Amino acid sequence: MDKQKLGFNIIKNDPTEGHGGFGAGVLTLDNISPVIIDVDAGEASVDIGALHARSTVERGIKFLKVKEEVPNGKPYWLVWVTIETTQEGPLYAGVTACEMTVDRSIRRGYKSLPEHVNRMDKSLKRHVIVKHMDDKSKTVLAEFLKNHNADMWNHSSDELKKGLNADDL
Repeated sequence: MDKQKLGFNIIKNDPTEGHGGFGAGVLTLDNISPVIIDVDAGEASVDIGALHARSTVERGIKFLKVKEEVPNGKPYWLVWVTIETTQEGPLYAGVTACEMTVDRSIRRGYKSLPEHVNRMDKSLKRHVIVKHMDDKSKTVLAEFLKNHNADMWNHSSDELKKGLNADDL
């Protein structure tokens, strides 16, 4: 997988601020970033293409709805990370993980598109849903988030840190 040096999206100025007209109250994707975790390699990277199901991992793969139909699929996590700016500074406000497997040799994979969409929505609504992740991937994600921006990590909720078994990071 290519090493992409993309950072997280940070909340931009609200284009509807002040007027309350068309588009007011609409959720924006400016403050969410998809992080792909390669479980076997123990690596995490931001891949903005995942916003439209076109990440490097997903390209060229036909996704099936039954996990057992891809028995040799390589495991990945797609993690939706929402950033919020508070008076203390930016923080990781919503973090939700979705399972995905890919078998490049047969160009097939498994993912639940409704789950991916719902988890994106939950992340935007500031939920933390990571308890179903394996411990190795939780550690990879915690270290990735902390290394990306230690201040954002420090401002983030105890719920996130506990969810990733990273109380001491």
